[in-house]
Amino acid sequence: MTIQDHNPDRADLADLHPTDSRPPRRSKIAAALAALACAACCALPVLITGGLLTATGAALTENILLATAGLLIAAATGMWWLKRRTAAKLADSGCASGNCSC
Repeated sequence: MTIQDHNPDRADLADLHPTDSRPPRRSKIAAALAALACAACCALPVLITGGLLTATGAALTENILLATAGLLIAAATGMWWLKRRTAAKLADSGCASGNCSC
């Protein structure tokens, strides 16, 4: 059994390179959700004008959406940083090609 069989999150570790600056898929998803939360926040004036949302509800919703977007951006950045850190550690240990000699 390989690492991929036990832990699907580590399935792409054999392909990590310290110079690879692309974010992982989970980081891209978190960033896309943050952009969606920002877009929903920008749609609030239209919802108020249309009478679908009151001013009080919009104020509460705006704060929730902005906090959610901020947390998602922080999570996406953290996941990207963690991937780069893991890739650098693997490169230093001689495990970058998937053939660990440790």
